[in-house]
Amino acid sequence: MKKNFTICCLLLAMSFSTSCLDSKEVSADVKLVTAEEMKSILEMEDVQLVDVRTPEEHDQEHIVNSQNIDFTSPTFDDDISKLDKAKPVILYCKGGNRSAKCARKLKEAGFKKIYDLEGGISKWKHSDKLNIEVKS
Repeated sequence: MKKNFTICCLLLAMSFSTSCLDSKEVSADVKLVTAEEMKSILEMEDVQLVDVRTPEEHDQEHIVNSQNIDFTSPTFDDDISKLDKAKPVILYCKGGNRSAKCARKLKEAGFKKIYDLEGGISKWKHSDKLNIEVKS
């Protein structure tokens, strides 16, 4: 009886530990990153930095060296097909919603390593971690 109780406790503990995975992991292939993590990735890896907001939003402010691929554009699927699937991609939008949807599409399209800026540019625009160009 004591042995069964111990086994049940161990199984319960294991189920809790596996259900409490890092909340920054959206999936095995998409990782939410902070501005600091994004800065490190940009410095260490050869990545494709993609702003999925509209061209108007991108013109107002954007992270330096980002390319603009509008998630709401009718040519979105063609536009992302021009990206290199083997190279890491960092996505961002205003608040994180569009980039999360885009991340799922990239994953379905076969991209290997996808990062998504947690909270979008709005959360980090006053941070000293990102080099943001603002139209004056």
